[in-house]
Amino acid sequence: MPALLVHGVPETAAVWDGVRAQLDDQSASTVALPGLGNAAPAGFEATKEGYLAWLTDEVQAAGEPVDLVGHDWGGILVARLALTRPDLIRTWVTDAIAIFDPAAEWHDLAKLWQTPGAGEEFMANMEAMPHDQRAGLLAGAGMPESYARVAAEPDPEMNRSILTLYRSATQLNRDWGEDLQPSERPGLMVLATGDAYASTEIARAQSERLGLGVHELDGLGHWWLVQDPERAAAMLRDFWASAS
Repeated sequence: MPALLVHGVPETAAVWDGVRAQLDDQSASTVALPGLGNAAPAGFEATKEGYLAWLTDEVQAAGEPVDLVGHDWGGILVARLALTRPDLIRTWVTDAIAIFDPAAEWHDLAKLWQTPGAGEEFMANMEAMPHDQRAGLLAGAGMPESYARVAAEPDPEMNRSILTLYRSATQLNRDWGEDLQPSERPGLMVLATGDAYASTEIARAQSERLGLGVHELDGLGHWWLVQDPERAAAMLRDFWASAS
């Protein structure tokens, strides 16, 4: 079965490079979300619905049910797609299920991006910074330094896309969370114990609500896939094998 790996924000598909290198015996490929490190197609709207529709088309193009894996915003999109279009999925993995809980709140930076004026000012300041300073800020937020230097490349289109995406999702837990039912396909919640952007308690509760397995990555943070790609790949291989 083909596996598709979906990145998050502010990231590009390169965030999966280490994991893909460890999955050389698997048919795993990445998808690059439009406007995030690449040019968006004409007419694309960088909203949560726009990204979900785009990802649905990518999954359908595979021609058969896929093993879908998402990190951060990729994990949000993967979960929504898997739970609403199970016919397209063989298995699915996410690290971002907590945001669907009614009690969940966006992190402080997300709230800033959702604020008109303040979000634009933040992005303008980031674009004006020297590369090393931008990389330092990302590393300070928990991103591994090796990837922070990649993610720090200036990209005004990505910045605009991020603002549009987050502003379309201020009520995501209501818009996308209230109608979700237990998964019809095998699903796995990745629980990185050092993730400062997600509540462990809420993630466990949502996993139980949706009938997902939980794989705990003790000592790893939000960017677990970059911190320990060998461990991440082993987790995926084991999960995919268990669903065969």
